[in-house]
Amino acid sequence: MTKFLKQSELTSKWFEIDAKNAVVGRLASIIALIVRGKNKATFTPHMDDGDFVVIKNVEQAKFTGKKFKDKKYYRHTGHPGGIKEITPEKLLEKDKPGESLKLAVKRMLPGGVLGRKQLTKVKIYAGEEHPHAAQNPTLIDLAKLNNKNLIRN
Repeated sequence: MTKFLKQSELTSKWFEIDAKNAVVGRLASIIALIVRGKNKATFTPHMDDGDFVVIKNVEQAKFTGKKFKDKKYYRHTGHPGGIKEITPEKLLEKDKPGESLKLAVKRMLPGGVLGRKQLTKVKIYAGEEHPHAAQNPTLIDLAKLNNKNLIRN
């Protein structure tokens, strides 16, 4: 019989990832897996069993190929003809370096209330410093998981 967790049995840990030279899509899939809780044996699909993830140096994350200039993110204002598009290059120019990573993670999480709640567990920071040092986050080395996770020059 499948064991489902109760709200009182949920525990969350903190993880830290350095996004320097990391591939955005691969980084997003690792973050989504942790935030969703699928890395745990106690995964419960309808509960928020995931862990917190702190991403630092997000401005140094890389896209493969020509995606940095050619990829487009679409949104709609709700008015007729109100479709808007933006590229990761323009997001970086607007001083929103973590927005493309956040969008990638958001689209890997379930839609609805549960996905929005899980997205709040993702903390994205440009630079080395972050205010979550008191939580003693465990460092995840992307290169040890798979050598394709980092851009090789």
